[in-house]
Amino acid sequence: MASLVTVGLDGSRESVTAALWAAREADLGSVSLDLVHVEEWLDQPPLPVASAEVQRRWTEGLLREASEEVRRLYPDLEVTSRRLHGIPAIALIHAAASSDMLVLGSRGLGSVAGFILGSVAGDTVVVAERPVVLVRSPHGTVTPADGFSTEGAIVVGVDLGRPCGGLLAFAFDEASRRRCPLRVVHAWTAPPVLSYAPSLDPGVQDEMSHGLATDLGTMTRPWSEKFPEVKFDVQVRVGQPAIQLVEAAHGAALLVVGRRIRRSVFGAHMGSIAHAVVHRAAAPVAVVAHE
Repeated sequence: MASLVTVGLDGSRESVTAALWAAREADLGSVSLDLVHVEEWLDQPPLPVASAEVQRRWTEGLLREASEEVRRLYPDLEVTSRRLHGIPAIALIHAAASSDMLVLGSRGLGSVAGFILGSVAGDTVVVAERPVVLVRSPHGTVTPADGFSTEGAIVVGVDLGRPCGGLLAFAFDEASRRRCPLRVVHAWTAPPVLSYAPSLDPGVQDEMSHGLATDLGTMTRPWSEKFPEVKFDVQVRVGQPAIQLVEAAHGAALLVVGRRIRRSVFGAHMGSIAHAVVHRAAAPVAVVAHE
């Protein structure tokens, strides 16, 4: 960790939960918390909007109430708050440029309705180069202790076919600060031939999984040597990767997935696995951008 956790507030229940999650994260790392609200003013808004003075008072009240609640729960935590103007996703990315992570609230579970692409969170996570953590408000509550686990393991999904140093660095660091176990997961789908001809070699799938587990051990060795205090295990799971990651993260404190940085303006900026995970995982999801 460097020195700052930034959280975006919009007045929703989910953003309040995100602020409390971020406050605990900052307290664990003994770093500062920055509460940010972005006001977007359009030249021709599609609906009537409040006057600038009404908006200012509402924003100041939102930030003041959030700051007071955080200070009540974490009296030693340094808390700052800011009002910004501009396009929310862009303003948040700039606000968090020097932060360790940007924390945002996200809604619901399940289909696209649960995590609305085109929303501020959706627009932000696909272009931010700092880690973005998406936090849901579980069971209609706003207090982390009432819903998602804050004491479970960290789960990180890795792809053995791509560099994952940034993901593992983030995950091991989180586990070290939280003093919690780490689970490194690689999920794969068996080739169709194994389904059609299992009698040819009943143990081939187990052999492939064993080989992949060995590769995972090799991939994680530099990080286990750097963080010897972290207790971790590697898991190779057979099945659709997004589903396997969501299942592996049941009861976890945090699920970490990667997003490749794309310099082109064309094409998807978040892979299908990460996209599916942020829709369906109940645990907070950290999306870590990497080359």
